[in-house]
Amino acid sequence: MEKRKTLKKSLKPHWVWAIALGSSIGWGAFVQPTNWMSTAGPLGAMLGFGIGALLMMVIAVSYGFLIKSFPVSGGEFAYAFISLGRTHAFICGWFLTLGYICIVALNASAFALMFKFVFPKFVENLHLYQIAGWDVYGTEIIFATLSLLLFGYLNIKGTGISGRLQFIFCTVMVISIVALSFFVGGQPASGFTNVQPLFPSEKTAFAAVIAIVAIAPWAYVGFDNVPQLAEEFNFSSKKAFNLIIGAIFFAALLYILMILATAMARPWEGLVSENLLWGTGTVVQDLLGTFGLAILVIALTMGIFTGLNGFIVSSSRLLFAMSRAKIIPAIFSKLHPKYSTPYIGIIFTVAVSLIAPWFGREVLTWVVDMSSIGVTIAYFYTCFTAYKLFKWNMGSDFYPSINVVSPLKKAFAGLGVVTSIIFLSLLLIPGSPAFLGIESRIALVAWIILGIGFYLVKRKELNEIPEGELNYLILGDKEIIAKN
Repeated sequence: MEKRKTLKKSLKPHWVWAIALGSSIGWGAFVQPTNWMSTAGPLGAMLGFGIGALLMMVIAVSYGFLIKSFPVSGGEFAYAFISLGRTHAFICGWFLTLGYICIVALNASAFALMFKFVFPKFVENLHLYQIAGWDVYGTEIIFATLSLLLFGYLNIKGTGISGRLQFIFCTVMVISIVALSFFVGGQPASGFTNVQPLFPSEKTAFAAVIAIVAIAPWAYVGFDNVPQLAEEFNFSSKKAFNLIIGAIFFAALLYILMILATAMARPWEGLVSENLLWGTGTVVQDLLGTFGLAILVIALTMGIFTGLNGFIVSSSRLLFAMSRAKIIPAIFSKLHPKYSTPYIGIIFTVAVSLIAPWFGREVLTWVVDMSSIGVTIAYFYTCFTAYKLFKWNMGSDFYPSINVVSPLKKAFAGLGVVTSIIFLSLLLIPGSPAFLGIESRIALVAWIILGIGFYLVKRKELNEIPEGELNYLILGDKEIIAKN
């Protein structure tokens, strides 16, 4: 049996927390508040994010247990293997890879979008073509390309560099958002009167809140980067749960602060009716001038950088783990001879993401909406695996090395399974507030067909791997615990 490749333990706790938080925030907190208020009103949006965070914390119980028990790269891919075997591991890994890479691409396009708002005359040069109503400019593509190449290079240089930078970016982002909220709240023209009415007049408060809760898997995706990094912890994996909970809590707080600041700056009903390119940027500039816009741009830049960096890290680790298990080509598990990073996975993630800006942001949004399915599927597999490993009591199927008697945690894991199914239903059932658009559904079907084709090509080779060997390659232990 070949020797299993492993990654160097170099990540500190506060770096991991920053990767989880920064990946969860990304660009959406700064660009989307007007869209969320249009859907749910200010209070509906804030309640929706608060409830969504609580539901993510329920799911985090399962993540904390599995990271502690199986601190290996691959995260949800490995968990799906533990409970349901190699085929389900492939399904989980296939969907999650797409989701992570799409988010990398979307953050790069958001970086170009920010420049388009701040320097419109400069960016709107080199007009190339229009796709789905979106004008594609060569300058935008250059900005997106440079950001991807920079973070790809930094990630190849070492996990320590990317972790340290992530913490710096996160710290600056948090300080900027808190400062901006205080500056907006202190202006005579702003205030809670602008937040009225609290909900849209055309829908019930319940419907408004649920519409935001439905996007929680997308809004908080990023905390699930932690299990991808578990193999590189230079601290006890028992700390992972607290790091995840802390990241989700701060992410919810930052989302709520950005929605509140946007709503207080100008009467929100008039604001959302204007269909501005960047509603939050417009009201902050009008209220606080160039100084306020500079703070917002700094916060947005840090949010984009943390999203880019965090998901390049997690994408490459997922590809590394799948390659180590011989599910995808062996080249993805190659480590850099000097920096010991999975550099092929990093290069691949950046290379695929470089294609995205050429298709325009609207097309990319369709694919990212579809990729929410992949994240939700990963949540399901994680909670299902934890539910199987937690036990009500020491029955005949209890194995001390992998099982834990904890009725409360088993109940939480079961609730996480139900929550994941509900989120998945909201994305797939017609008429639900989060139902995927026709373009996203077409992209989903295409990805499923592509996955089936790839699996059929690899199926024979995958099934020929002895179970003990596969268990060793994925989990680092020859003891067979996976259920096929």
